[in-house]
Formats: sequence, C-alpha cells, structure tokens
Amino acid sequence: MSSELESRVLRKITLRIVPFIMLLYFIAFIDRVNIGFAALTMNKDLGFSPTVFGFGAGIFFLGYFLFEVPSNLVLDKVGARIWIARVMITWGLISGAMAFVQGPNSFYALRFLLGAAEAGFFPGIILYLSYWFPARQRAAVTALFMAAAPLSTVLGSPVSGALLEMHGLFGLAGWQWMFLIEAAPALVLGVIVLFYMTDRPEKAKWLTDDERRWLVLTMNAEVTSKAHVASHSIWRGLADPRVLALSLVYFGTSAGLYTLGIWAPQIIKELGLSSLQVGFLNAVPGIVAVIAMVAWARHSDRTGERTWHVVSACLLASLGLAMAGFAGTVASVVLTLTLVNIGISSSKPPLWSMPTLFLSGSAAAAGIATINSIGNLGGFVGPAMIGWIKDMTGSFQGGLFFVAGLLVLSALLTWLLSRSQAARDVADAIPNANSFPRRSNHA
Repeated sequence: MSSELESRVLRKITLRIVPFIMLLYFIAFIDRVNIGFAALTMNKDLGFSPTVFGFGAGIFFLGYFLFEVPSNLVLDKVGARIWIARVMITWGLISGAMAFVQGPNSFYALRFLLGAAEAGFFPGIILYLSYWFPARQRAAVTALFMAAAPLSTVLGSPVSGALLEMHGLFGLAGWQWMFLIEAAPALVLGVIVLFYMTDRPEKAKWLTDDERRWLVLTMNAEVTSKAHVASHSIWRGLADPRVLALSLVYFGTSAGLYTLGIWAPQIIKELGLSSLQVGFLNAVPGIVAVIAMVAWARHSDRTGERTWHVVSACLLASLGLAMAGFAGTVASVVLTLTLVNIGISSSKPPLWSMPTLFLSGSAAAAGIATINSIGNLGGFVGPAMIGWIKDMTGSFQGGLFFVAGLLVLSALLTWLLSRSQAARDVADAIPNANSFPRRSNHA
C-alpha cells in the first residue's frame, strides 16, 4: 500500500508542478537570451561593436549576482507563489522595454535591471523542488525543469528569427517587435502563478488527505535524517566552502551556456544565412540536448553517481567549443554546437542535486542562491570575453577556446572535490557538517 501511495503522490505532484515550472523557465530563458537574435539586426541599427554587445548582454548577470541571494531569502519567507509572480511580472515589463533601447547606456541599464528583476527565479525553483520531491527523485525532476532551456532554443529560435522579419511594420524594427511580443507571456503567466502555484505540501488541497500526509511526513523525515550533516543558518549557507566550490564549477557551465545562448546565432549567421535560416539551424542542437539531458539525469539517479556525470559532461562541452573554433561549414558548426549543448545541459541536473544534500532551511535558500549568483557570473565573463576577443582578433575562435578552458576547470574542480571527500571518508567514518557529503559525489 505504501509503495502504491508513494507512486500515486509522486505522479500527482510531478504532473501538477513540473510542466508548469518548465513553462515558466521556457519563457524566462527566451527573454534572457533573445538578445542573441536581436543582435542580428539591432547591432547594425544602433552601431554596437562586438565589445559593446558582449558587455551589455553579459551585464544581465551582474544584476542577477547582486540581487539573487536577497531574492531567494525573501522567497523562503513569503512563499514561492507571491515571489515568483513578482519576478515574472517585473521581468516581463523590463524585457518589453528593451524594444526602446537607443544606445549603449540604455542597453546596459535595461540588461542590468532585467537581471535584477529575474534574480531569484532559477534558485527559487530549485529550492521549491526541494520542498516537494525526495532527494532520490530530485535530479530527474530538475532535469525535466531545466530541459526548458534547450527547449526554448528549439522553439524560440525559429520564432525569434521569424519575428525579425516583421521589420518596418508600423514603423518598428524587427528586433523591437521581437522584444515586445516575447515579453507578453511573462506578464500573463505572472498573474496565473498567483492562482495556480502552491507554496508547500501542507497547503496542497489538490492532494487527498492521505496523499498530503504521506508527502509531509516523507519530506519532514528527510530534513530530520540529514540534520546531523546539514547546515541550517543563512550564514552557514553563505560561508560553507562546498558552496563556494560548487559556485566555481557552475561558473564554467554558465559561461558555456550563455556563450551558446547569446553568440550562437551570430556564429551561424557568419556563414551567410538569413535570420530565419539561423533560427531553424540554431534549434537543432537543442532538440538533441533535451533528450540527452533527461537520459543522463535518470542514469545519474539510477546509478547514484554524481561526480563523473558532471565531469564527463563538462569535458564534452569543452571539446565541442574547441572544435567550433575550427568549424567552417554549416554542418560542422551545427555538429559542434550540438556537442556543446549536450554537455552543458547534461552537467546541470546532477550538479544541482548536490547542494540540498548538505543544506536545509534558510541555509539552502542562501546556499543555492549563492551558487547560482556567483556561478552565473560566468554568464557575464563568457559572452563579454568573446565580444572583446572578437573585436581584437576579428574571429570567434579565441573566445571559444577561452570558454572551453573554463569548462575544463569546472571538470577538474568537481573531480578534486570528489578526491578530497574520499580522503576525508577514510580519515573519518562519520562526516561532519564541514565536509562535502559523500552522497553528493557518489550518490
């Protein structure tokens, strides 16, 4: 009976929560990276150099960095329903305002404000999933949620390319139409969140009494079972060395992810294709990445292994970026970008299964936000460096090699964390609160 009840509850919460948060992230990611498609015509209209564009595209993550931890702490206090709605409505308004950029200063300001507005969404959802799903299911659920990022590339790229073709309608440029139209769903969904999202299992009226009781007891028992190794206070979440280590790992994966999101359209465009053709070709790597990402996360859950699932994925993405530096045909560019997409996407679910194994309560809110905010600075450094190197050399090659190097460092650091924990396990059979938990690397 217990097994049947567990299966029924997990099926219900998965169907209720996961498709909806995927939709939210789908829209968030489109609004975050559609600047890459806008650049196909906007840069010429406004006279932006690669350096100006790369810096402006990346400054989003400085706003994200400054406001993410406070945002996630507020979410933990007021609940996901109210706070996620606030996040979506404000980012929708600012994303739409991007249509009225006049020059570098307004470009920088709006991208910074967009990052500040969206800060807290991604780590807030990661924290939210830890309220609802037991740790053993969390990597697979996280993979489904994060599959929205490559899916947004699959579906959003052709749409963005097509919207650019609206150039001149009612006196607006195509990139202006793109920003206005793609901002609207965030505003609508922000209102829907207020009526649809449930903060905690205790409030889930859509579960029966026995289902709700089982879920609450299961999640409470999980928190209790990790109490001897978990950090609970905000300060422990911010200062834990494992949090800093995972932040640096995530830094490299973010540099790779946003190099793709922001620069891939222009890399493909250099082959002499139209904006609409770029949109369809840019969708191809995302299709493969979605399948690989979900399969890789399930394999990680099934085998109980995390470290090598992160390491090998980072190395594959690094290899793809290095090869992209030499690619000169449509087929070779799409193939190498597919490798990068697979590696970047597949590394994240097993990586995000680690923090909530040694953090809980306010520490989890602070720690997850810290990992994401510091890690997402890679989203500033990667695109900005590619733009600067492109201006200096006239080629994307040097910038792609730079980001490939960051991913190698992410892989190396993940491996070193695993080795360090193995040595501590030999010395101390009972891990203490300051050691990287064995399960986060091998379970």
